[in-house]
Amino acid sequence: MPGSVFQLTTNRTLNLMMKLFFSALTILFSQFTFSQTFLHGVGVVTFIESAPGYSTGATGGITYSPKINFMESGNTSLSLGIPFSIGFSGSYSYSTYGGESNTLGLMLDAPLILNFNVGAGSGKESESRIGFFAGGGFGYHASSFSGSDFYGDNYSDKVSGFGPVGNLGIRIAVGRKSKNVEIRLSYMKTTDISKSNIFGIGGIFNF
Repeated sequence: MPGSVFQLTTNRTLNLMMKLFFSALTILFSQFTFSQTFLHGVGVVTFIESAPGYSTGATGGITYSPKINFMESGNTSLSLGIPFSIGFSGSYSYSTYGGESNTLGLMLDAPLILNFNVGAGSGKESESRIGFFAGGGFGYHASSFSGSDFYGDNYSDKVSGFGPVGNLGIRIAVGRKSKNVEIRLSYMKTTDISKSNIFGIGGIFNF
């Protein structure tokens, strides 16, 4: 009975988090025509994923990063964005004695982040060649985690959850001032039972 109550409470919490998350996405995209500046970019990312009971692993992916800059003032602004990343996690191996081992799975990372921007990338009218940003929000991460038990047997699980996320980085203007290269560091802590730690480093070319 206590376990059922806990599971019911957990499911209700996750459902509420998902409703809030997707409501925020709807608001973000509905404001495109009313925002001061819409920017987006593409790039690559690497995540270092760890959780109790699993091996620490690295996962690569590609990122599409749309965002809205608002409250632009001189060389600063606020932005609301979704640096959405997708890739593959896990591994595949085959040996004559051990047979096939396949833990490949889809990796998905979708945070909604409010950033404070200074310099390059703070707006299309910024004249700065170098810029900085920092902020935080809430996101969703899904991946395949693997580990080994007491007897040395390997296992793999699909792990996903919502949690708070923070990020910071620099931007370097290239060509026209509205374009820039972004180096981004991030950290996320999921609130599900796995309590995963997700570290990310990525590079994005913003248009």
